[in-house]
Amino acid sequence: MSDLLKKPLNLRPPGWVDDFKAFIMRGNVVDLAVGVVIGAAFTGIVTSLVKDIITPLLGLITGGVDFSNHFIILKGVPAETLAAAQKAGDVTINYGVFLNAVFNFLIVAAAIFWMVRLIEKIHKAPAVAAGPTPTETLLTEIRDLLKDK
Repeated sequence: MSDLLKKPLNLRPPGWVDDFKAFIMRGNVVDLAVGVVIGAAFTGIVTSLVKDIITPLLGLITGGVDFSNHFIILKGVPAETLAAAQKAGDVTINYGVFLNAVFNFLIVAAAIFWMVRLIEKIHKAPAVAAGPTPTETLLTEIRDLLKDK
């Protein structure tokens, strides 16, 4: 037993650990992780923009039209609201809820588009002048050689 204690243990991590480390440390993975975290934080801003600013304005413009109670009853008794139809166990096609989801998506997409566009304008990098092409460099050298003769 004392011989076992005297031998050093050669514990090596499995081969996939090094591959995993290389994968995690790639720039794309780190950038993606940062993007997900920033995106999660940005979601709160966009949600508030849509819920607290854009949607009330659209409600004012459209006269408070709410599509959520637009539905078709396939099986069951007629009901005034979608909630009443669902409570009665009716089979319904909820096209109004779908339209609201589409409208919300379009509003969020437009809000993100305009916010990203604004951020790009604020942080626009100055244009870097491109250097001469290899052909231009060669022609310049030839011109200079011809001038010397």
